[in-house]
Order: sequence, then C-alpha cells, then structure tokens
Amino acid sequence: MTTPIQSVPFKLCRFTTPTSAEATVGKPAAGVRVGLIANGHGVLDLIAAGVPRMAQLLERTDLADELLRLSRAGLPEHRLDRIRVLTPVESQEVWAAGVTYLRSKQARMEESEFSASAYDRVYDAPRPEIFFKSLAEKVVSPGDAVGIRRDARWSVPEPELALVMNASGIIVGFTIGNDMSSRDIEGENLLYLPQAKTYTASCTVGPWIVIGPTEDDVRQWSIQLEIQRRGETVFAGETRAGQIKRRFAELVGYLFRSQVFPHGAVLLTGAGIVPDDSFTLEAGDSVRITISGIGTLENPVAVV
Repeated sequence: MTTPIQSVPFKLCRFTTPTSAEATVGKPAAGVRVGLIANGHGVLDLIAAGVPRMAQLLERTDLADELLRLSRAGLPEHRLDRIRVLTPVESQEVWAAGVTYLRSKQARMEESEFSASAYDRVYDAPRPEIFFKSLAEKVVSPGDAVGIRRDARWSVPEPELALVMNASGIIVGFTIGNDMSSRDIEGENLLYLPQAKTYTASCTVGPWIVIGPTEDDVRQWSIQLEIQRRGETVFAGETRAGQIKRRFAELVGYLFRSQVFPHGAVLLTGAGIVPDDSFTLEAGDSVRITISGIGTLENPVAVV
C-alpha cells in the first residue's frame, strides 16, 4: 500500500485536449495523454516528462516519490475545464467483488427466493464472490453514456469504490466505479450473472486514480449516489467505504490467486447503496456518484 505524500493526495488521469484525437470505444487511444493533478486546479501534462502511458508509473516501487518529483518539474499545465478526462483504465481488466455490504446481501436475497441462500452463504463465507466485469477497451469514460439492456425490465447503477492494482497485486490507488446491473436477469437465475453484469457500456470508471491514502483513510470516505431524471432527483443514497466487510488485501489476494495480470487490474469492491425495488433506470437519466476522497463520476444513461 502506498503512503501519503502530502496533505492532498496526487491524482493520475488520462485526457485529451481540444487539438488531440478523441479516444473511442474499440479504437486505439491516439492522442491520449497522462496527467497529474497536484493542486486540484490544473493538470500537469506528463508527456513532457516522457510518460506516455500510466502503466510505467503504476509499476514503480517509488511511485509516491516520483509523483512528487514530477509535480515540481515545471511541466506544462492544462486547465481542467479545457480538457476531456477519460477513464483512467488504460489496459487493465476490471473485476468486481459482490455481496461485500450487508445491504447488498439483503438486496440480492430480495431479487429472488431461488437465489437467496447462495447470497446469504457468500456474505459469510471465507471466499468472496469475485467476477469479471470488463475489458479495458470497453470501459466507459466520464460523461459518456452507460447502458441499460433492452431486454431487461429492472436496471440499476451500483456505485463502488474501486481498487487499482499493479501487476504485482499491490494496491497503488483508488477510483470510482459504476457496476451497472440488470437485477431482473440476475434474479431469474444465478447462472445469468454474466448477462446481467457484462454487456455493452455496463462499466464506467473514473474520473482519476487517487494516489496516497491508506486503507484506514479510505474507510472514512463517504459514497453518494444521485440519479436525476428530467432535471429532478429521483433517487439519492449514501453509505461509507468503512461498511465494506472484507479488508482490501483479502479481496485483492483472492483476485490474484491462480491469476496473472500483466497490466495490473481494477477491482470494484461492491455496492452499499441499492435503489428501492420499484425503481429502474430510464434512458436519459443521469447517474452521479461521488466519493468524498476522490471526486465525482457522472454518466447519462442509454438503452443498448
């Protein structure tokens, strides 16, 4: 685990400028730059320091010291309102842990009497539920649309703290994830979980990776979800990262068991905010997830 390097942790992001090529799903990320937010006001362009990709930083054993050095190197700076921030997922696979909050356990049991005993058991079992969520090239960036399946009747966002690991399984930072879910499909049969969880635009991560906090710091953070429809808030909820039952090292340890992640991995840690059973997302809704120590991830909703 990295250690704090200053009172305000550094943030690493990926971005494009108005004059650089836009990165789109399924296409090479031409023109994408790596940025360092050191003071909350601007983004230092790490291209000028010979850092074209984030991966080379995340693998460093002296990451905190290197970011401190780069922050003092006099690099070109862009205003945040003059760039487009992309997902910080560069080449990592995205995975997710399930039933890590008591509220999540209860919600899953409410989805289906058929599946209730399985969710009850996994909450208390030594081995956590961990499943594949998305390839890097399919992860949605902040501001782009997340999807609800056209064959689903009950779709919800799942706001989650995301752990960012390097290839050695070391947690190097934290970001925000939205594990979009089709609850009716998952509730019909547990074997339908991949269809309920993994489809076009079902995963968004961003806006950046926060480097520096310890797990104890992170567990003090609040997680908020707000869903707006035609300009009005139709759902709002809040929880705390400290409500995650399992320690971060335990979740990462199981993810990296009998697994190799040469580009590192991102792990969503579960959802502690679940809308009422009567609620389902609609096209045109806006999903806004805020984690106090990170920032805000916001996406519109579209049918896929």
